[in-house]
Amino acid sequence: MAMDPQDAAFKSVLFLCSGNYFRSRFSEELFNHWAGRLSLPWRADSRGLVADLSGLRNMGSISPHTLNALASRGISPAGAARWPTSVSQEELTGADLVIALKELEHRPMLERRFPELVERVEFWQVDDIDVVPPHVGIRQAEQQLLELLQRLR
Repeated sequence: MAMDPQDAAFKSVLFLCSGNYFRSRFSEELFNHWAGRLSLPWRADSRGLVADLSGLRNMGSISPHTLNALASRGISPAGAARWPTSVSQEELTGADLVIALKELEHRPMLERRFPELVERVEFWQVDDIDVVPPHVGIRQAEQQLLELLQRLR
């Protein structure tokens, strides 16, 4: 019997990056793929920490690097058409688990926008494409994600 992600029994993980275009979107899609295959009662979503995403240089709804990485893993992204979205306080408080993908980059953003919620956030070390080539950031995110899935099993 297939699990319905809207079922109240499902827990939620919220992945955060700056622009909700590359790292968080990859993490969301890969997590949902594996959670479904492993029948884990978890579903992911993702958001950006920049309050106004219109000023970013996102060239579409989702990074081509994310699409290529997912395609190479045989994953068709369910949310590819969704445009990057900035996180709200309600989304942060409503998620069962919140993960920001780069502590050095995202902790200060969270402290500015949501200082009372920083302690709810787990921080990973996944670099953006201004620091490492896209395939390196993808590999970092995938490794952290596989560890998370093991923890949630």
